[in-house]
Amino acid sequence: MGHKLNVNGDAVDIDVSGDTPLLWVLRDHLGLTGTKYGCGGGYCGACTVHVDGAATRSCQLPVSTLPGKAIRTIETLEDRHPALVKTWIDNNVAQCGYCQSGQLMSASALLDGNPKPTDADIDAAMTGNICRCGTYVRIRAAIRQAAGQTAAGGAG
Repeated sequence: MGHKLNVNGDAVDIDVSGDTPLLWVLRDHLGLTGTKYGCGGGYCGACTVHVDGAATRSCQLPVSTLPGKAIRTIETLEDRHPALVKTWIDNNVAQCGYCQSGQLMSASALLDGNPKPTDADIDAAMTGNICRCGTYVRIRAAIRQAAGQTAAGGAG
């Protein structure tokens, strides 16, 4: 069955079952492999994308629920949030890097809705984005730097 989606500003028609998770449409059908498969249960956050601007777990989201919604993936983040990407690099956030696309998508949704978040706001928005390397202090510092609150390398 065909599903008309808006992905990164482009209209796409995908012929998959309506219960197919968005994650697999992005990765397997559209070749947008920046969105990662982590747990498959919506717990780890590696698959986070934006749906109508909200950070959303794509591994549990059936494609049938998405017509008419704007879907954004990590592939467009540098164009939309270059300062956030730069602060991630400045603060050496990534170690293994696997969770980082989901972390960045959650952080950008936070900054879109709250350009000057407190540490409590950051912690609340990033809860559920799991980093096995434990770079949470660097993640917070990068978000604070992107919000103009700290210098590079700050522990936040």
